Amino acid sequence: MMQKEYIGRNTITKLKKILHKHNPKKIFLVIGKSSYEKSGAKGVIERILKDYKVIHFSDLKANPEISSIEKGFKVFKENNCDFVIAVGGGSAMDTAKLINIFAANEGNPIEYIEKKKNIGKKGKTFVAVPTTSGSGSEATKFAVVNIGKTKKSLESDFIIPDYAIVDPQLTMSLPKYITASTGMDALSQAIESYWSINSTRKSKKFSVKAIKLILKNLPDSVNSPSKKSREAMAMAANLAGKAINITKTTACHSISYPMTSYFNVAHGHAVALTLAEMLIYNSQVTEKDILDKRGVSYVKKTVNEIAKLLGARNTKDACNKINNLMNEIGLSTRLRDLEIKRNKSIEIIIKNGFNPDRVKNNPRRLTEKALRKILNDIR
Repeated sequence: MMQKEYIGRNTITKLKKILHKHNPKKIFLVIGKSSYEKSGAKGVIERILKDYKVIHFSDLKANPEISSIEKGFKVFKENNCDFVIAVGGGSAMDTAKLINIFAANEGNPIEYIEKKKNIGKKGKTFVAVPTTSGSGSEATKFAVVNIGKTKKSLESDFIIPDYAIVDPQLTMSLPKYITASTGMDALSQAIESYWSINSTRKSKKFSVKAIKLILKNLPDSVNSPSKKSREAMAMAANLAGKAINITKTTACHSISYPMTSYFNVAHGHAVALTLAEMLIYNSQVTEKDILDKRGVSYVKKTVNEIAKLLGARNTKDACNKINNLMNEIGLSTRLRDLEIKRNKSIEIIIKNGFNPDRVKNNPRRLTEKALRKILNDIR
């Protein structure tokens, strides 16, 4: 089944039509603990769900953990749920994705996470309702989970939600920092997708649209939110999600994982910290370290195109544009401001920042020496 999406104000009312079509007996509703109420989603959704049997699951962590997934999986199976709705940010989406897919495929979830078993079946009908404008998870076939301090990623076409309802009114009450962090996650996804070795004409179209919308609307969305800016950011995050669904993310995402796991830096903020430096690093690609089969000149051209999209004259100027944007929306660009200042901390990031599924998508091979320099430059 192709995903059906509803994007725009008041599209949350489409949930009623979806439920009428599928007539579920028991709904598994995954929600963020406080965001569900604060976003205004609770009032609207509970009215729509009043005639249905609903199992609420809100035992979520800011970054999905295997213990939470296993707990939700047990509740799901015990109640014989036949329909899934996720309302929240990337964590709610990923948690629901994983519980749904593990419930449909026999065996221990760890076997699928460790790629010892392949996902062979689709889960129950799944509706994704984001309340942040960042992860784009409602549009992707990926889900991430932490096992201890290690972030693992699962990928399957069976994971992608059947329906996405992207209603910007549910993002209106987002706090400033979360708006900024998730907005930079969307920008990073769009830029990383554009330079990814897996980029296509289609993915680049999604990236370009997302980048333009974010640059035009993110500062207002953070500093003086309006219906217009929040609507544009909701659209941009969805487009960036569609872009990475084709290409996957690259080095910036890989480096961000230990920053979040070990130092509690919000995911989007962590990803954005190396975005500017990685742009410069990728612009200096050589025949010795290129990973993109399309060649050195292609990658250099691609990086120049990104600089142009950022309204910059060259990559150095583009680097400044990214850092200025982060400053404008209140995100620090320095590791020391986030309590990452000791050599030991830098080494933890280097040791744990080489997620093979992400680093190999970067157009230029990233070495430990190069990463150490990047991290020290932003310390």
